[in-house]
Amino acid sequence: MDIKVLGPGCAKCKKTEKLVQEVIKEIGVDATVEKVSDMMQIASYGVFGTPSVIVDGKVKCTGKVPKKDDIKNWLLNK
Repeated sequence: MDIKVLGPGCAKCKKTEKLVQEVIKEIGVDATVEKVSDMMQIASYGVFGTPSVIVDGKVKCTGKVPKKDDIKNWLLNK
């Protein structure tokens, strides 16, 4: 599973990345997490708000810090 956390490095982006890492550990899923901070690369995903989370190429969240339960659902029910 390929997960991308998009954001320039603000506090909300860092919190989102931390939550994603925690959920991966908790549920034991095999995933790689990439932090994307380049604004041109972020724009290429078609998102204009950060933080954003992309799971296997699909935008799951944009413009807010997701809840842990939401992240679990994305990863278990992709």
